[in-house]
Amino acid sequence: MAARYAAKNTKELRGVFFLASYPEKKGDLRNVKEPVLSITGSNDGVLNKTNYKKAKKLLPKSTDYVEINGGNHAGFGSYGKQKGDNKAEISNADQQRVIADILIHWLNGQVN
Repeated sequence: MAARYAAKNTKELRGVFFLASYPEKKGDLRNVKEPVLSITGSNDGVLNKTNYKKAKKLLPKSTDYVEINGGNHAGFGSYGKQKGDNKAEISNADQQRVIADILIHWLNGQVN
């Protein structure tokens, strides 16, 4: 849903980031000039990796992709174990610290 909003409101945005998610056709962002960031976890068992790879064509070529080593899907929130998810190799708190650090670094580099 965020990608759909971003696709329709590019003049209002300064960038878009995805946390263990991806756009679908109605959220096609491949022609936006704003920066885009995609963060995933290496142990994510919920994110459909096939669809994620296919969705990359809907993002700008300049998209930054970051994979958190040992991170899983549940580590992107505080909602507990997710059906189908793989075991994380880092703590939930550590994963969220890594996510925050990545986002802060990205925002500082992208937003003036």
